[in-house]
Amino acid sequence: MARTTDDVSLDVALDPLVVALDIGSTATRGGVHDAAGRPVHGLQHKVPHAFTVAPDGMSVIDPDQVTAEVEQVLDAVTAERRLGTRIAGVALDTFAASLIGVDARGRPLTPCLTYADARSAAAVAELREELDERAVQQRTGTRIHTSYHAPRLRWLAGADPGVVAAAAAWWSLGEYVYARLVGEPLAGTSTVAWTGLLDRRTGALDAELLAAAGTGPDRFSPPRDTTDPATPAAPVRWPALARAAWFPVITDGYASNVGSGATDATVMAASTATSGALRVLVDGPADPLPFGLWNYRVEAGRTLLGGAINDVGRAVSWAQATLRLGDDLGPVLAAAPADGTPLVLPYLTGERAPGWAGGARAALTGVSAATTPDVLYRGIVEGVALTYARVADELRPAAPDVVEVAASGRVSGEEPEWLQVLADVLGRPVTHVTRKRATQRGTALLALGVLAPDVERAPRATGATYEPRAEHAGYYADRAARFGAAYDALVGG
Repeated sequence: MARTTDDVSLDVALDPLVVALDIGSTATRGGVHDAAGRPVHGLQHKVPHAFTVAPDGMSVIDPDQVTAEVEQVLDAVTAERRLGTRIAGVALDTFAASLIGVDARGRPLTPCLTYADARSAAAVAELREELDERAVQQRTGTRIHTSYHAPRLRWLAGADPGVVAAAAAWWSLGEYVYARLVGEPLAGTSTVAWTGLLDRRTGALDAELLAAAGTGPDRFSPPRDTTDPATPAAPVRWPALARAAWFPVITDGYASNVGSGATDATVMAASTATSGALRVLVDGPADPLPFGLWNYRVEAGRTLLGGAINDVGRAVSWAQATLRLGDDLGPVLAAAPADGTPLVLPYLTGERAPGWAGGARAALTGVSAATTPDVLYRGIVEGVALTYARVADELRPAAPDVVEVAASGRVSGEEPEWLQVLADVLGRPVTHVTRKRATQRGTALLALGVLAPDVERAPRATGATYEPRAEHAGYYADRAARFGAAYDALVGG
């Protein structure tokens, strides 16, 4: 493994060490970090995977496959004999809003439904008719959407009533993995919040939504803050973990904010991975809570305010493969905007914030015989940036103290020139957080906050800061207006 600018050798790593695991949309990753939050050189591992998708909106992954991937990662990163028992903690984040039905023995009755599974769209429509969605959002911080458990459980009750009747519990992917590894699901507060069922003020499950979903609170794990790790019997397979505490499973969005340095209301995190988001950590529940956003309780006294975007890296990768583009796309993104660029609504797998239209699909307008693959690619990237801007517009009244946007993730790492487009569209400076695996870093830092609160952390690694260019403000303002009109005509109606 090649050295990076911010890793450290095991010989000089500061104790205590932690293993941070990250189950994302495209891979399971993990690695050892020292008390300063630095990855330990050579003790990192990755196992790629992919969701199984279908035209009916299905998006699933096999939970046993992912458990085996986590085991492979732990095998790889704890094999170094010199580790001894220096590892004091294991922490895990996963992609949010996953759902698995399990029987009384913890065996899976369903595959893992991912955040992108949209088969419950009809149940969403039913629940929006039956419930006051604005009141639901004020309690739970979430809208009624295919990403959340109430419509999914309503849909499952009709699609597979035998499974629903047999389900003893409804777990997230991380809970399932932990139950297999150490016998306890250990659901973090943020993980339970992303079910869409948790009251953001009280930390209790919402009775009205549970009733609408046809389930009860006993089917869900109690939420635990990250300050409340467990010490189950250590799995004999990994002697290096003999002394380790196991931290509750958290969501990747929460971890990404922490890993990017967006730990208070002055820094907005822009996640730019397969999916994306704009998020701000705030003290207490956000008030006012804009209707287009979510506000998840992540710890007692802290919430995460923002909006998610299904298709960021997914849209970029789709464009690169479908249009058969060249390897060097930097000049396409660095070029000045041009009026002939197609306007694109990049909803390949539906929209989350701010419109919450799970059934939305991508649309291209303004394509002509003169449109080249490079120009169409530029339009897709601008469309992605405009989806961020729609979320940012909703965030402004609820998070007025933001002075910096911190961007991290695969798209920013592979195509940093796109951050200039994002800065121009947002009208704010955007700082590139160059530390790879910022999400994994955040998971490690949250555990270290408990295990080593007095150790100074290594600073985040950053690259260029992209300033918005005033000469392009008018172009993007026009694009935003046209995007809104196209959205209203094709999706919002």
